[in-house]
Amino acid sequence: QVQLVESGGGLVQAGGSVRLSCAASGLTTPLITYRVSWYRQAPGKSRELVATGTGGITNYGDSVKGRFTISRDNDKPIVYLQMNSLKPEDTAIYYCRATTLIGKEYDYWGQGTQVTVSS
Repeated sequence: QVQLVESGGGLVQAGGSVRLSCAASGLTTPLITYRVSWYRQAPGKSRELVATGTGGITNYGDSVKGRFTISRDNDKPIVYLQMNSLKPEDTAIYYCRATTLIGKEYDYWGQGTQVTVSS
């Protein structure tokens, strides 16, 4: 059974940095065979895509471009989200997602980790 567990969230001041981790377990194929993504959901808002990575290709939401970086360690396997120059509007629950790229598509989500940015 695939499980994704996020960690690293917390309270941070505006302008600060946080690195989120998403530890994957139970994968039936290497992490490299998954598209990995980070989403976030702020109170009263819909869930939005923050960053996604497929192989060596990454894409970011417009609101985080230049500030956030998605990366992965395929051996561990862990997915990271480095968040710099944080703003109060980055406050949200951050979720990790992994989607299979080979064979039948399976989609997995973590339980989320809260990030709160104070002004």
